[in-house]
Amino acid sequence: MNYHKINQEDIVFFQSVVGKDAVLTDKNTTQPYAHDETEDLIFYPEVVVFPSDALQVSKILSYCHQHIISVTPRGAGTGLSGGALPIYGGLIISTKRLNKILKIDIDNFQAMIEPGVINYDLQKALEPDGFFYPPDPASWGSCSIGGNVAHCSGGPKAVKYGTTRDYILNLEVVLPNGEIIWTGANTLKYSTGYNLTHLFIGSEGTLGFVTKIVVKIVPKPKFNTLFLISFKSAIEACKAVNNILTVGILPSALEFMERDAIEWSIRYNNITSIKINNSTNAILLVEMEDNNQEALWTQAEKLNKIFEQYDLSEEILMAETEEEKAELWKIRRKAGEAVKSNSIYKEEDTVVPRAYLPDLLFAVKNIGKKYGFTSVCYGHAGDGNLHVNIIKGTMSDDAWEKDLPNGIIEIFKKCKELGGTISGEHGIGWVQKKYLPIIFQAAHFKLFEGIKHTFDAHNIMNPGKIFSIK
Repeated sequence: MNYHKINQEDIVFFQSVVGKDAVLTDKNTTQPYAHDETEDLIFYPEVVVFPSDALQVSKILSYCHQHIISVTPRGAGTGLSGGALPIYGGLIISTKRLNKILKIDIDNFQAMIEPGVINYDLQKALEPDGFFYPPDPASWGSCSIGGNVAHCSGGPKAVKYGTTRDYILNLEVVLPNGEIIWTGANTLKYSTGYNLTHLFIGSEGTLGFVTKIVVKIVPKPKFNTLFLISFKSAIEACKAVNNILTVGILPSALEFMERDAIEWSIRYNNITSIKINNSTNAILLVEMEDNNQEALWTQAEKLNKIFEQYDLSEEILMAETEEEKAELWKIRRKAGEAVKSNSIYKEEDTVVPRAYLPDLLFAVKNIGKKYGFTSVCYGHAGDGNLHVNIIKGTMSDDAWEKDLPNGIIEIFKKCKELGGTISGEHGIGWVQKKYLPIIFQAAHFKLFEGIKHTFDAHNIMNPGKIFSIK
């Protein structure tokens, strides 16, 4: 694409809109915005700006639309698919100063926030009123709600509550030409024309820039309990997932981790209070919650009965204190960081119908043997969402570059064969788009391109992401 290279005149304009202190131009200050958490990829922006309201974003986008300047929206930079990478340089518009919780409306079970609000900060703000916002990605302590909307993020609680898509009521969006619109209404029901709100969720900043978000919030259950179940076989652990749900138990979280993921995360987080039996090859973390303590214990007894049929590697562990719960959750939530600290890796965000999770895991391990790579797997088992971390280890650079992509293709073809797809919550971004033809046919891409052109005729919004414009 032939984008306008930003010059001093452009910089002066951006400074006039947001102020000199909210514009970065030199390589040292823009370096943190040249990468996200996707592998080791680096693309430098020419300029980074920090608007503080929708009107400023509107002026910036209108200018970029007129001058054909590529624009990359950026939240907290925790993405794993390269969605925040400025592939063509150009301008990054950060949500860092768009970080206010504008309104918490308990009467209507909703809140209005700006996209730069950190997921965990929203959770803490809701606690005094006894509410919470269910979508809780593993990176909830650092990821922004705007980024969650861009990728339709999930998290451990998706098994019971659903993903980001289920909690967004309305969005204020600045279109690529600078026009500001609301996509829907602040209502639980919406049947008024095309659902633009859902179109923007998961669009990865390719259709416009979100400046306000109206989310649903729900009362927080009073009691919860967390179990760690240890298995000798990872496949058996995956099989157990569907058994839990088919007997009528609906956990608030149901997470899977292989042994390497557990050990690496324990070491990475310097956790000494939790030991893993030598015969343990996988665990399930099962969280249950209720407003009635007795009902919760009834569910726990039912859960224990299910696992009597399995050859577990040790007794079921129930977290006795809030501190123990926090330790167990830290192991799971920090698994990605632990893997990244251990080796060069590629993470694939696979998802299949839940009952086929054992088939997917079995296939991943066999494909790894075929192509010479090892994998460390964990994920939201209750959703059939398996994060496959492919470890370079002793693979040669040549095999890593030339052979591994064929192995990834086979994994994704297996996902499709099982009725799944290649991303459950991390998005397509920059690194996964070459695999989209495995899932979609020509008719799909024609529709995608038509939608993109309708919103963004000059292709300035996050260009190069999801698919390439010919």
